[in-house]
Amino acid sequence: MLITSLENNKIKKYIKLKQKKYREIDKLFLIEGEHLVLEAFKSNKLYDLLVLDGYNISIDFDYTFVSLDIMKKLSDMDSTPKVIGIVKIEDNTSIVGNKVLMLDDIQDPGNLGTIIRSSVAFNVTDIVLSNNTVDLYNDKVIRSSQGMIFKINIIKKDLIESINELKNDNYLILGTNVRNGIDIREVNTSKFCLIMGNEGQGVKQEIQDMCDKNIYIKMNNECESLNVGVATSIILYELNR
Repeated sequence: MLITSLENNKIKKYIKLKQKKYREIDKLFLIEGEHLVLEAFKSNKLYDLLVLDGYNISIDFDYTFVSLDIMKKLSDMDSTPKVIGIVKIEDNTSIVGNKVLMLDDIQDPGNLGTIIRSSVAFNVTDIVLSNNTVDLYNDKVIRSSQGMIFKINIIKKDLIESINELKNDNYLILGTNVRNGIDIREVNTSKFCLIMGNEGQGVKQEIQDMCDKNIYIKMNNECESLNVGVATSIILYELNR
């Protein structure tokens, strides 16, 4: 089947998914490019697939050919992709493992994508996003995660409520604070919740007050702080040793 009209009902619906409000209404989001599509397929997350007319993709999944005009209209990339996938949004609400990362109002989509990649690399089981964290299904988050968004449990939930639940289940709650912290290399635990804060403001005080321990990354005096994506990656590496 080949769709060439931008007025096609399916295409009109998918074009709207470029806006957050329609992603939330339809519980669907777009992914662009063969790498992300294959990652979604391998994780059994793929809902629908559009392929540029004439392009050959080796994937055991039903797909629809579309015209170049449709691909351009759906894409946010500088170079028009050959494939675009549609993925169902899963309303995960439960923490499933012992290594939890909690993000307090992260705003930069590139940072969130980087953090997701590092979380998968260093065996984090769950990521909890605050209600004001950047949209998980922003195209820049998805691209910078390099498909790792499909390989980890990610939920959005009130952080204070989540922390209280984890405390009751004997998780060690770790904050980040240079002044009152201990060197991350001194921490040894297999059941933890690490909390990382907003790029400009850090972790809110009321959340800091709930932490069992504060940690920091030891570095020289020439650098006052690290990008939150870099800092999170280093800490998760140390916690995974």
